[in-house]
Amino acid sequence: MPATSANSLGDFLRATRARLDPADAGLAAAGAGRRVTGLRREEVAVLAGVSADYYARLEQGRERNPSAQVLAAIGQALQLSADAREHLFRLAGLSPKPDVARECVHPSLLELLDAFPASAAYVLGPSFDVLATNALAAALLAPFGGMRNMVRVLFTHPEARNVFVEWPVVVRATVYALRLNAGRFPGDGDPAGLVDEMLECSPEFRALWADQSVSGLTRAFKVFVHPDAGRVELTYQTFDVHDAPGQQLLVGTAEPGSRSAEALAFLASFHSGAVLGE
Repeated sequence: MPATSANSLGDFLRATRARLDPADAGLAAAGAGRRVTGLRREEVAVLAGVSADYYARLEQGRERNPSAQVLAAIGQALQLSADAREHLFRLAGLSPKPDVARECVHPSLLELLDAFPASAAYVLGPSFDVLATNALAAALLAPFGGMRNMVRVLFTHPEARNVFVEWPVVVRATVYALRLNAGRFPGDGDPAGLVDEMLECSPEFRALWADQSVSGLTRAFKVFVHPDAGRVELTYQTFDVHDAPGQQLLVGTAEPGSRSAEALAFLASFHSGAVLGE
């Protein structure tokens, strides 16, 4: 059997609706007289808000140019996962707009934060809001008094240039990554609103934004001067959160046995229990 067919989109839609229990879609449970497995075409059409004829032509391969809005509605009607929704859009030759998870951090990710007791770990949203931290990250960010957006911290907090020893390097990477997120989530109010705000209030931000550079957050070396622990040197690794597009997990680790590792241990005891996002 070939890996693809001339009507891969229709094949996917038929197989997906066949697996969906009518009761799970809010419809009457299948009775003895029901002759199809899963949902009927007409039922998917009603749930998606499209005509039955249009949906039938889509499955049959006679309609090959559905809009993103129609695909999104069909994906919701078929209760597709994020991966399946992305696959649906690709089969139709479209790129889906990611669903942005702003404030909701998955419980398993919160548990993962605690799997790094000797590292500073936190979750960032698409506008670089700190959504959750482990105790060490909360302690490391304590000088900013609960201010949770890292772009605002870097450009407006009076302690930012003291805490971040290599402030120009950090802000450059942050602005370039914010531009990337603004492009990934066009029309989303959070990144766009933050950019407008910072363009208005920060000449340094305006200059960095004007050069049009784009780069994601990757592996980076950061140096902090913490008021309680002194100099802390950390290597950060960034991980995209697959189930929450727009969120990223950052983990900062110190060289084992180093002065920075001792400083983190001190912070862990000095600020025990200070955690965001729980």
